[in-house]
Amino acid sequence: MSEETKIEETAAAETISQDALDNIVSLKKGDTVKGTIVKIEDNQATVSLGYKYDGVIPLRELSSVQLDNASTAVQLGQEVELKVVSIDDEKEKLVLSKRAIDGEKAWEELQSKFESGEAFEVVVADVVKGGLVADVGVRGFIPASMVERHFVEDFSDYKGRTLRVKVKEIDRENNKVILSAKEVLEAEFEANKQKIMASLEPGQELDGTVQRLTPFGAFVDIGGIDGLVHVSEISWSHVAHPKDAVSEGQSVRVKVLKVDPSAGKISLSMKAAQPGPWDLATNSFNTGDIVTGTVRRIVDFGAFIEIAPGVEGLVHISQIAHRHVATPFEVLKEGQEVKAKVLDFNPAQKRVSLSIKETEEAPEQAPRAERSERPARAPKEDHSAAIAANNQSLSFTLGERFGDKLSKFK
Repeated sequence: MSEETKIEETAAAETISQDALDNIVSLKKGDTVKGTIVKIEDNQATVSLGYKYDGVIPLRELSSVQLDNASTAVQLGQEVELKVVSIDDEKEKLVLSKRAIDGEKAWEELQSKFESGEAFEVVVADVVKGGLVADVGVRGFIPASMVERHFVEDFSDYKGRTLRVKVKEIDRENNKVILSAKEVLEAEFEANKQKIMASLEPGQELDGTVQRLTPFGAFVDIGGIDGLVHVSEISWSHVAHPKDAVSEGQSVRVKVLKVDPSAGKISLSMKAAQPGPWDLATNSFNTGDIVTGTVRRIVDFGAFIEIAPGVEGLVHISQIAHRHVATPFEVLKEGQEVKAKVLDFNPAQKRVSLSIKETEEAPEQAPRAERSERPARAPKEDHSAAIAANNQSLSFTLGERFGDKLSKFK
């Protein structure tokens, strides 16, 4: 090849390269371009897009939310769509924005999701006062009250979590997007609840976990839904408050009493899933036994004494004391501990007859006082004589007493 030919080919190649470069890149502010991430630093990412020099995406232009590091928004080799923010050829500085493109696309997608009620996943980018922040192309805010179905006191460990949310409110003019994870959880809970309720039948026994306590009972989780164990169904013995018998987080065995899908209510019983007190007491008491019990209820005709948890016997008013008792209230009081004798024990009929007086020694009978004999009546003549003698005595006495004073009136 001649030297002249080489010079011509080199000149042609340079001309083609310059033309290609001029054709590939002709940028101005506001253009949309595509490039590949070639370098990631803490505060920016470098992009190659075929320009005479690479462009950079500052940290603030990578996402609509505050980032700690560029690596949380992009990865090496990732192809991204960007908007040209500024060009300075003299300083060879090309500033690009990923956030601007993401935001433009996001509003349309978010509006569509809002109208359809679609649930989608987001990653919590930051924990701020009052809630959580997620990057959904624009800044999405999840208020604290819309994060979970239950109250959350500390959200510090929520950063980086993936949540399923719905668009609760959208206002493009004011750049406002409110998201709710609670709505998604509520919908999932209700769907699961109806499914589980459809599988439940009265009499079925299940294992559960005590979720929370109230003065009227305990709510027990039986596999994703809660059922209520009323305070009267916690134990065979009397329970004043659920906290006296169970605690939150405790595993318990329950029996299904009633299922009401329309009201969304499940009635459970802990005591029904345990042997009844009468079953346990069958071989524990016999007629003639002396037992110790507690007065639980007092009625006009007697008192009910608890002689074992859930087992009460009646002491009839006639069996309270050896002496006459007008009303049981004058002898007994609720909560009092007493000894009693078992007169009759019938577990099949859940009936026990007791006697308190049979445990006490009967007082000795006081001897009857002998009746004094009445004096015999004097004969009529003697009776008349006695009256005459009495008059005579009275006359004598008056004469003696007034003496000469009577003679003045003669």
